[in-house]
Amino acid sequence: MKITKEEVIHVANLARLDMDEALIDKFAKQIGTILEYVDTLNRVDTEGVTPTSHAISLTNAFRKDDVKEDFGKDSALANAPEKEDGNFIVPKIIG
Repeated sequence: MKITKEEVIHVANLARLDMDEALIDKFAKQIGTILEYVDTLNRVDTEGVTPTSHAISLTNAFRKDDVKEDFGKDSALANAPEKEDGNFIVPKIIG
């Protein structure tokens, strides 16, 4: 499977990339090589192979949500270096 220069130019325009003629040729060749390799993978016999989405088996690691009492404003602010009117005071980071 070969990719055309026009397809490379089209994708470059979609990505707002400015490419010269040499770079277009280079990308067309490299993408063509990648597509040829993918085509060889499509010819591999996968009959009887279970489809997977991960290389290793994953299980859900989430815990059950349990409703608990909150800390309360005073407890949450107890160790705050700076506080005012029931709020944390933090350094300004946007100029």
